[in-house]
Amino acid sequence: MASDKDYSTKEETMTNERGGTGYEVLSPWAEAGPVPVKGITPRLKDLAGKHVGLFANTKRAANLILSAVEGRIKQNFPTVTTSWYASSEPNVPEKESKNGARFETWVKGVDAVILAVGD
Repeated sequence: MASDKDYSTKEETMTNERGGTGYEVLSPWAEAGPVPVKGITPRLKDLAGKHVGLFANTKRAANLILSAVEGRIKQNFPTVTTSWYASSEPNVPEKESKNGARFETWVKGVDAVILAVGD
């Protein structure tokens, strides 16, 4: 059953049956101003003539997704080139994996990256 109680307060004190303080409940919500959204790098205006990296994680559908995306990109931008990179270890950021240096080199050689998480 829904309650009309406002749970947005910073803290509330609960009392036990004997009237003493039992525990204090703190709100997990921080009071912070909004942070403007910004990308890591500026968005490309066009993919024509660009070299696009296709990054597949270890999920089984990632390659299928990227194959479809690659086909559509090449259909819409015939001068685009692509290169593929696959995660080497599940649940490990590729930069921190055993292939971190190879990944860094790959990233520096592309104009943009499309990542597929194939769940």
